[in-house]
Amino acid sequence: MKQDKPQNTFCGRTRRDFLHTVGGGFTSLALAGMLDQDGFLGQQAKAADGETAWENPNRPKQPHFPGNAKSVIFLFMYGGPSHVDTFDYKPELYRLNDQTIDVKTFGRGGHKKQGRIVGPKWTFDNYGQCGKKVSTLFPHLARHVDDIAFIHSMTADSPIHGSAMLMMNSGHLLSGRPSLGSWVNYGLGSVNQDLPGYVVMLDQKGGPISGAKNWTSGYMPASYQGTVFRPRGVPILDLKNVNQMSRKEQATLLKHLKHFNGEHLADRVDNSNLAARIASYELAFKMQTTAPEAVDIESEAEGVKQLYGIDEERTNDFGKKCLLARRLVERGVRFIQIYSGGAHNDDNWDAHGDLERNHNYHAGNTDKPIAGLIQDLKNRGMLDETLIVWGGEFGRQPTAEYAKGTGRDHNAYGFTMWMAGGGIRPGISVGETDELGSAAVSNRYHVKHLHATILHQLGFDPNNLTYFYAGLNQRLVGVEGSEPIAELIS
Repeated sequence: MKQDKPQNTFCGRTRRDFLHTVGGGFTSLALAGMLDQDGFLGQQAKAADGETAWENPNRPKQPHFPGNAKSVIFLFMYGGPSHVDTFDYKPELYRLNDQTIDVKTFGRGGHKKQGRIVGPKWTFDNYGQCGKKVSTLFPHLARHVDDIAFIHSMTADSPIHGSAMLMMNSGHLLSGRPSLGSWVNYGLGSVNQDLPGYVVMLDQKGGPISGAKNWTSGYMPASYQGTVFRPRGVPILDLKNVNQMSRKEQATLLKHLKHFNGEHLADRVDNSNLAARIASYELAFKMQTTAPEAVDIESEAEGVKQLYGIDEERTNDFGKKCLLARRLVERGVRFIQIYSGGAHNDDNWDAHGDLERNHNYHAGNTDKPIAGLIQDLKNRGMLDETLIVWGGEFGRQPTAEYAKGTGRDHNAYGFTMWMAGGGIRPGISVGETDELGSAAVSNRYHVKHLHATILHQLGFDPNNLTYFYAGLNQRLVGVEGSEPIAELIS
């Protein structure tokens, strides 16, 4: 009989396996030390019986300091709403309507030095004790200006939808980075272990460009990514058991699955994705009973549903999403993002052609539900601890994009976003654009400043909330760092 070739083994393992495991272990020790600077040490622990036990990465965690906000509701107006037609009053545009003037712009049509002015198609009135001017596009929301802080000098790095969406959602123009909601989920964890900490609700006509890249966890464990919810019916697809499997049978199956996954987990150096998969199975099992209750908006009082416009066909869909957001916040969900605007230009705020038709449609669908959300949170004493953010990926230009028509091209040089609740100073306006609304000219703020403000209100120093990856302590606000908008913080 031919003798087998000798193997270099140690404790039942080949030399290559041993070096790989030990080398990985030394690397893990160094990495763990760096991660522990933020108090988020590892994903793995040894159970008393000697088996490897994974630790739920969505467990509640401690912020750097007591924050005013406990949750965030981001109302994303996909496509880019026009600031000069909504909240940034520019009387000069009315006077110059249809005149061609010298003005620098940069949109999908490239850099231009001249354009035809499009005057706003709506009037502006004063509202609230602060006297804020708001377009007649938002009659319901206008009654809440004393609860809102408007940022009129926002800037971004790109006037193109795909990269601008990624910038607003992750702080970077390129994909692969964790989204804002993932950073919040990573930093705070979920209060309710029976629901995801990060929920996304899409427009009924489809999701935004780049899809799931906008709510990805990037280089973080998959458990931090957003979970897409539907406001009616089964909240998550494939949540129900198949083939009439009983809950007891399913529990037995998951027990065996966890056992085998646990054995696999113990033998792996890089285990974050597997640990997240184990967590997702158990969360899905719990959600089969908790999620249907959480989305049961029919149990709400009729007066509450009317507040959100659920009794009206036009506002029913977005109203249900806003009401569901309030119910999820009540149940401890940390970050909720609601999209207004579907996949195609005609279905979102991207008003390249008929601006009047486009904005009448989308503002009419969202105005009452958003106002209802603010009022409902106030009525329940929840607005102070819930941060609402409103805006799109950029604004729009004061000039027409085409020789004829009222459509406006994209504008990342200056646009408006607003925030309410969560300790934000109410009834104020910060920054300004020039007399035409073409660019921010005072107190210019970048998307990173917006992200820094959100993190600060949740109790984090945005420059010290880090995740070690690719040899760097990565930050939502970039390795160079950023500061919150001081004028907004009360």
